[in-house]
Amino acid sequence: MIVLVNKCIFRHLLELLKRTAIHGESNSVLIVGPRGTGKTMLLKCVLRELLGDKEVQKNMLEVHLNGLLQTDDKIALKEITRQLHLENTVGDKVFGSFAENLSFLLEALKKGNRSSSRPVLFVLDEFDLFALHKNQTLLYNLFDVSQSAQAPIAVVGVTCRLDVLELLEKRVKSRFSHRQIHLVSSLTFTQYLERVRTQFSLPGSFPDAKFAQEWNASVKTLCEDKSVEEVLQRHFNSSKDFRSMHMLLMLCLSRVSVAKPTVNPSDLLEASRLCLSDAKADMLHGLSILELCLIIAMKHLNDVYEGEPFNLQMVHNEFKKFLQRKSNSMYNFEQPVVMKAFEHLQQLELIRPVDASSAKTQREYQLMRLMLDHSQIMEALQKYPQCPTDVKQWAMSAFG
Repeated sequence: MIVLVNKCIFRHLLELLKRTAIHGESNSVLIVGPRGTGKTMLLKCVLRELLGDKEVQKNMLEVHLNGLLQTDDKIALKEITRQLHLENTVGDKVFGSFAENLSFLLEALKKGNRSSSRPVLFVLDEFDLFALHKNQTLLYNLFDVSQSAQAPIAVVGVTCRLDVLELLEKRVKSRFSHRQIHLVSSLTFTQYLERVRTQFSLPGSFPDAKFAQEWNASVKTLCEDKSVEEVLQRHFNSSKDFRSMHMLLMLCLSRVSVAKPTVNPSDLLEASRLCLSDAKADMLHGLSILELCLIIAMKHLNDVYEGEPFNLQMVHNEFKKFLQRKSNSMYNFEQPVVMKAFEHLQQLELIRPVDASSAKTQREYQLMRLMLDHSQIMEALQKYPQCPTDVKQWAMSAFG
């Protein structure tokens, strides 16, 4: 069942969670939509309304997990135990399986008469990342409990992935209720522009009325500027998320001072440049000459072998070819030094292993992929402080 955005959406989710919190009925639901469409806000408003009921506030427990933080099921289980305050109950017990451990936690939540268990709300933010966990054990067990009469739980997944159901294994999918709430953004650029003006303006209750009036007049002028409108249009096209808009406005405000009490179009242009800057390209500016040479060698290998993965030995051999053209020994580095530089590039996530199984392979022969494209490397070379001419020439010949 798919519920589209309408006036009933708040009530629909509230009733669903009420059935778990008050009547002990287990449920599962996915809230799906692009970033900035109000998924988290919807859930927060529903929970605020739900916890207004004293009985619910007293009985219902909440567990909030995030796919970016709980990167595997073991970490997730520890976090569930912590949020349910059951660390002392679990103690040094050893469990045979994930299901056994979860069952023990839910059993521990039963009331004194052992007849009924306290309802638990599980909120899984970045839900799609949990689907990447091995065997999807966490999802399988949560959905399994939500289908059985074992304990009253509600599982609410929040995700940006519209194809999230395709990520679920068959056994997990069969236990999910297939209840989805889809949120879509109907925000227009005119509304976005108005929101920028509103967010930037000072309220009427501001202590210094004269300054507030001058500030609001300058904001109005700023929003009417053509160059500002172009910058905001670019941000609107890339993301309608209000969080990214707030970041842009905060960067603008950080340039305000006593000597310069208003925001100019140039401030917004600079803030936009910082917001849209390429973090990986910026990271390249801090690399050593050796690390930069290894990146160039990797890019050359990528072009020669049409994107096939490479290993340290191949990169080192490519680097040696460059050294053979040189008469001086400025770039002659020992193998351990080259390996250290290679490992540093991996730590910076500029290269990554092809798969986890390659970790068992000898380090020199682990297959890697370069996580940078041609434009990022060329931009870094142009901006690299005092980059040797011969390295630039090598890069140009390597990139053709």
